[in-house]
Amino acid sequence: MNKNVNENKTDGSEVFRLAPVPRAVLQNAIPAMLAMLMVLVYNLADTFFIGQTHDALQVSAVSLATPVFLFFMAVGTIFGIGGTSVISRALGEGRRDYAKKVCAFCMWACVVIGILMSIGFLVFMEPLLKLIGASADTWEMTKSYLTIVSFCGPFVLIANCFNNVIRAEGQSTKAMMGQLIGNAFNVILDPVFILFLHWNIVGAAVATVIGNVIGAGYYIGYFLKGNSALSINIRDVTPKEKVMTSVLAIGVPASLGSIFMSVSQIVVNARLASYDDMALAGYGVAAKVTMITGMICIGLGQGVQPLLGYCVGAKLTDRFHKVMRFSAILGLLLSTIMTGLCYLFTNQIVGVFVTNPDAFSYGIRFVRILLTTSFLFGIYYVLLNAIQAMGAGTEALIMNLSRQGLIFIPALFILEAIIGIHGIVWAQPVADVLSMLLVIVLYRQCMKKML
Repeated sequence: MNKNVNENKTDGSEVFRLAPVPRAVLQNAIPAMLAMLMVLVYNLADTFFIGQTHDALQVSAVSLATPVFLFFMAVGTIFGIGGTSVISRALGEGRRDYAKKVCAFCMWACVVIGILMSIGFLVFMEPLLKLIGASADTWEMTKSYLTIVSFCGPFVLIANCFNNVIRAEGQSTKAMMGQLIGNAFNVILDPVFILFLHWNIVGAAVATVIGNVIGAGYYIGYFLKGNSALSINIRDVTPKEKVMTSVLAIGVPASLGSIFMSVSQIVVNARLASYDDMALAGYGVAAKVTMITGMICIGLGQGVQPLLGYCVGAKLTDRFHKVMRFSAILGLLLSTIMTGLCYLFTNQIVGVFVTNPDAFSYGIRFVRILLTTSFLFGIYYVLLNAIQAMGAGTEALIMNLSRQGLIFIPALFILEAIIGIHGIVWAQPVADVLSMLLVIVLYRQCMKKML
């Protein structure tokens, strides 16, 4: 009887295979973009409500802590992006049992690695604070925030893994709901803890923990209800059939982009803190503004990846090309419109987060620098996710090592030596342009191999 129930479950592949291309793209991309919007709101919330305390040093402390916390999220993407790529191709090939084993592996890898990371962060907290550039004025606040959020390590990994993996079986709306619910709790609790209970930065950390626990709980509940064709049952975890290596071959290169983003942000923060804590606060706000465009485009790329992966697995080459054309045009339109809106309302947006005149001045200048290339984000993330969807591990590795690592970090030190503090900020637009050229070259190489 259980066998019949499992056979009747849907993986949503009808949309991947048969729906008109615009509908297939939008049906998968819109929930993913909405989920990324909630991630954006979640990332903005701490800075916004901390900003309402009118203490720029607390804004600086959140800016220092954020990339460290994002490291947890980056590790979750190892299993999220890697699992999505493998599962979507397996479903395209009709290998449902293998897809279940991959899903179960992703779940339990998140649990084990999340616990180990939490312990590591707590044990090495003091050296970590020195590494990220915490000053005497921001040390205790940054330590309080990071100590509290370290306790939700496994939940952060699970939430960030399965908001991707569930999309592999065509359940984009359910994937979005997990993020929506978890982030909504965070946003609702932020003003309660920060402003009404006056917990300040500690309140922001507690809200973050609760939001991630609830988000992870939603995804676990989704599988336990038995509605999925996939599995998180520990009995489905196997060391055989190259499950782990298949996930890591795509997941590690894909996550390196997020990991290097976290590392590069730590480097930027440390360099800016050596100039002025207000410059650090201004840059923290500027980075949030450019996230408005970046997160939407990341959502588009992640949304179309399972669709592209299915086309690869099912050898639907013509459909793959049509999906890419539509997605690239949509991405360019979205990123151009969002960049223009952010540029027009720069003063108003920055003013929401900081009131200190020095921090505000830095924020305005830094936003306008970072926005010079954000219109490229739409095409960039579509091409990057297409490379990952094709299972091109080497090309994905090159891309994710490059943008925030091999290109960005050398550019940062070179430009800082030439033009000082503004060179630190200009390093990102330079890295964006060079990365765009590189991803086009690598995508064309992957297409030649696939054809």
